[in-house]
Amino acid sequence: MPHPKRRHSKQRRDKRRTHDNAIMPTLMLCPNCGTPNLYHRICSSCGQYRHKQVYEVAQTA
Repeated sequence: MPHPKRRHSKQRRDKRRTHDNAIMPTLMLCPNCGTPNLYHRICSSCGQYRHKQVYEVAQTA
């Protein structure tokens, strides 16, 4: 395989890596219980989605 004739600069390398950063997922608060939740997902603490009960969550004592 051919090798590069000249070394790529740090600036060129870093320009290529600009989109490789990690981003935090956007969270919303559940309107029923107030726990942080991902958008378009059933709330894991109360079991509701769009103000409707989807499944019953087992209560821990």
